[in-house]
Amino acid sequence: MPEGVSSAYPHSELVMRHLLFAIALLLPAAVQAQGWVVPRCGPVPQPRPGIRPAVECLPAQVVRTGSEVKAELRGRVIHFEIEERFVNRGSTLGEADYYFPLPRNAAFQDLKLSIDGEMVAGETMSAEQARSVYEAIVRQQRDPALVEWMGHGLLRLRIFPFTAGEERKVVVRLQAVAVREGDAVRIDYARGTRLGGTDAPVPMPMPMPMPARNARDAEVSRPDVRDRQAPVAFTLSYPAGSEYGRPYSPTHELDVSERGGLRRVSVQGRGGDVTILLPSRRGTTASMTLLAHAPAGEDGFALLTVAPPAMRESRRTPRDFTFVVDVSGSMSGRKLVQAKAAGRQVLGTLRADDRFRIIDFSSDARSFRDAFVAATPANVRAGERYIDGLDAEGGTNISGALEDALRNAPAAGRLGVVLFLTDGAPTAGERNPTRIAERAARIRQGRRVFTFGVGADVNAVLVEQLALEAGGTAHFVRPEESVEHAVSLVASQLVDPVLTDVRITAEGVRLARMHPVQPLDIFAGQDLVVLSRYTGSGRGRIVVQGTSPDGPVRWVQEVNFPARERENAFVARLWATQRVGWLSAEKRKSGSAELDSEIRQLGERFGIPTEFTSYLVLEPGMVVTGVAGGAAGRVAGTVTPRGGRDQSLQGAPPPAATAAAAQFESARRDAALRSARTVDMAMQETSQSGVEMRSAMGRSFRRDADARWTDAQFAAGVPTVQVAPYSEAYFALLRELPALQEALSLGERVLVAGRGVALEVAEGGRSTLSRAELSRVIEGLR
Repeated sequence: MPEGVSSAYPHSELVMRHLLFAIALLLPAAVQAQGWVVPRCGPVPQPRPGIRPAVECLPAQVVRTGSEVKAELRGRVIHFEIEERFVNRGSTLGEADYYFPLPRNAAFQDLKLSIDGEMVAGETMSAEQARSVYEAIVRQQRDPALVEWMGHGLLRLRIFPFTAGEERKVVVRLQAVAVREGDAVRIDYARGTRLGGTDAPVPMPMPMPMPARNARDAEVSRPDVRDRQAPVAFTLSYPAGSEYGRPYSPTHELDVSERGGLRRVSVQGRGGDVTILLPSRRGTTASMTLLAHAPAGEDGFALLTVAPPAMRESRRTPRDFTFVVDVSGSMSGRKLVQAKAAGRQVLGTLRADDRFRIIDFSSDARSFRDAFVAATPANVRAGERYIDGLDAEGGTNISGALEDALRNAPAAGRLGVVLFLTDGAPTAGERNPTRIAERAARIRQGRRVFTFGVGADVNAVLVEQLALEAGGTAHFVRPEESVEHAVSLVASQLVDPVLTDVRITAEGVRLARMHPVQPLDIFAGQDLVVLSRYTGSGRGRIVVQGTSPDGPVRWVQEVNFPARERENAFVARLWATQRVGWLSAEKRKSGSAELDSEIRQLGERFGIPTEFTSYLVLEPGMVVTGVAGGAAGRVAGTVTPRGGRDQSLQGAPPPAATAAAAQFESARRDAALRSARTVDMAMQETSQSGVEMRSAMGRSFRRDADARWTDAQFAAGVPTVQVAPYSEAYFALLRELPALQEALSLGERVLVAGRGVALEVAEGGRSTLSRAELSRVIEGLR
């Protein structure tokens, strides 16, 4: 029995503890940074004389029903309170031990637990002690999810008996010192990559020394997968109006609110580990934070956030806002109603020093007033009446509307913004999409153009290129979706520009393939997030230059670009996600073999949905060869049952309507990829593709028909070492190379690629490795 498992229990319980881990198989394998429970067992009553009491696990089943994590930042200390709720779903009295993985680098003060209001001290173990406990549980329970927590400390206490159907609440309180990350405070909470998933292993019970007493007992002993669906909430609070600016998370979407002098940050989505950055307020310069991920043997990945300083209301750049709306015949009905509502929303975002125009077009282009008018209350009301009076009829003269919107040079010191909404392809005026886009690029004179394509009848390439070549974003709205919501969301984000024509460079290293593509703009209350690859390492400087109402601005921050950094793997995935979205748009504009190759490589490595990374879900024992996918959904290939005859599948060329719809959906998907600022957003796009993918170690792993998770970087022909799961060799590799923990926590069958060797965890693999063999495998995997 491993050290630290039984020392806290009386001698009379030692026999029972020998079966602790085998009995744990009766519970679901839902393990995150939230704790989990292991049932306790008792002797069978009234044993026969002279016979040692048998050990039986009572058929109680203690499962989690929910978790809530509250974090409060006071000074530089984060106070965590984790509340978890459990219920005994069995038919008998239940006892259990509660285990909680302790965060790394935490400073604990008066660490206790509360069970139904009564404070009970828990037993804490160091990382070294906890590792032996984890290994014992993983060996017996065959739960790879626990592998993720090896190397963490561990808290354990006994949950006192509670009856069938009774609920218990456990509260863990701990403190951790917040770390600095450039000009920001970084808050991390590891809540597990399996959070909310349904693919965690559900182990079957191992043979018990005593059989279940009746059918009911056998029924309740089955694992309950609902425990893995227990809701987990995470909130962070800190004083409002304090030294910190608006929070940003590279992992999750955030909901920020203020109440009672506190700013409350709620994490949205059901992703895994949480990272939040709180920029420190500075005087007249920006707060900059660099997160780097640097794998061995290649350029590093960088995520840079720029939080602008607080600006006086009078020193924000005024805007010239142009709303261009399609009123052709195809816009009649619900689409026109929503477009009118969107126009009113746009007018509602205008400031007193802004100016605006309204252009509506069908076969011809018309406008509200011939020139920009000040956004006075009277003019805004007149603009709303003009919008309300619009009717839908005629063709679609996109070129005429664009030339009207872009014909005059923008006034000095003002930011020109164009919102362009259409539901069709050009049918009047210039009809060649390439010439329309080229003409708009020549005459836009620094204006930012944001486009909205409604429905699959739009020319997706034209809508996309108009925005990308004009420093804006393209948005694609399905017919059943709200046009008003899409337009108003963008308009609300373009309020109060504080710095325009922003360009970011580095001194000491070379930045390349930056996304979004520059120049950029920074708006009040928003951070600028830029992703890039970098060459070189060591101390360097980030330089941010742009134009403010007071003239040119130059902000400089010294940072360290590491030569090797295993942390922050999400940075690589976010960069690749935006890169694929941008490359795919370039391919639609003017394709090339080089673009195809890079899109394919990034899609396969990071599990990003592209036209080259479409997968078929097959029955076990079947393989696919010669499959090719395209934007229009063409599939050609051969499905071969192992040992059987070929069944050829050849997709027919799609009709024009299907091709247009496929191009619309492809452009919509890529627009979402380009705008992904969090891992959760990136994973949503992957999950919608129907591909079973997971991210670990900064790489993508794909689950094949034989339930093996395969590293996308694996190449055929690389020497492969097979190791049996939960064997001595398995744990030796984890001890020597902790970076493997995240990958091996995916399941019992995993293939990890290295530079000189691949590691495959599978039944039938090696149980032991000599010291020399272990060293060679580790060196090949680094």
